Amino acid sequence: MTVISRSDTPAVRFVDIDETHAGQRLDNFLLGELKGVTRSLVYRIVRKGEVRVNKGRAKPTYRLVAGDRVRIPPLRLASPATGAKSVVPASMATALDTAVLYEDAELLVLDKPAGLAVHGGSGLRFGVIESLRELRPHTPFLELAHRLDRETSGVLVLAKSRGILVQLHALLREGGMHKEYLALLVGAWRGGSRTVDAPLARSARRGNERLVEVSEEQGAAAVSRFRPVRRWREHTLVAVDIGTGRTHQIRVHAASLGYPVVGDAKYGDFAANRGARDRGLKRQFLHAASLAFQVPDSGRKFRFEAPLPEDLQAYLDRLG
Repeated sequence: MTVISRSDTPAVRFVDIDETHAGQRLDNFLLGELKGVTRSLVYRIVRKGEVRVNKGRAKPTYRLVAGDRVRIPPLRLASPATGAKSVVPASMATALDTAVLYEDAELLVLDKPAGLAVHGGSGLRFGVIESLRELRPHTPFLELAHRLDRETSGVLVLAKSRGILVQLHALLREGGMHKEYLALLVGAWRGGSRTVDAPLARSARRGNERLVEVSEEQGAAAVSRFRPVRRWREHTLVAVDIGTGRTHQIRVHAASLGYPVVGDAKYGDFAANRGARDRGLKRQFLHAASLAFQVPDSGRKFRFEAPLPEDLQAYLDRLG
């Protein structure tokens, strides 16, 4: 990768993409180049046309090709006069340190606590990825292989090399990554296992909030397999195997069946959510329990498991 800069002061940079970054999304590439910026800022400068690929506008989801030239605008991340520096809160550093499930030269796997966003933005200064990059300054490469909602706990995989990231993304696209979640649903589930094959689109709005909805015309393919694990009179604990990883997939598919996730503030049963809060549940009951895959190049097989967190297990105990 060749970097061309016109001066040592903040200025426009032009970066020539080589095979190392070929296939990477533009937004993720910019997050790596502009250490410390939020994803929302990256989206803004791309949307305004300040970022250019081969002299033209591009979407944040554009996948870079070897030979592309990316224009990166100057951004001041801290004031030189004050020497301001981002500092990861001690509580975040402790939470991330205790969350490590597995680590080697290529992978970092966390049991992400609920309440931690994977990315900063929307008023949130530090997400998981920004914090880890700052806490591990000698790790040259660190990227999220996939995402979890802020209030969803469980297995989260990060790549420590460009090569493994490309392979993990390929597994995600081709259905080679097996992900299973545990979710508590509102209602007494009827029957046994059920598969939902319903395309999802980010098109609906409620006020200023963008929602996801089932859309046969505009949606991207999404498949979720629900298997009842334990039943109560008004609730059902299910294991959910997702063949795809769309935004809010489990929550929207569960709601479409008439069994919304307990505590889901966007797609849930608001009366049931109030009752859950009164019984001590502070967030949506959704947990990434396990993730398994085989790395194509090396043939290494991995399976990571995260036990149900104490707050969710305590809620099940209260249900009796």
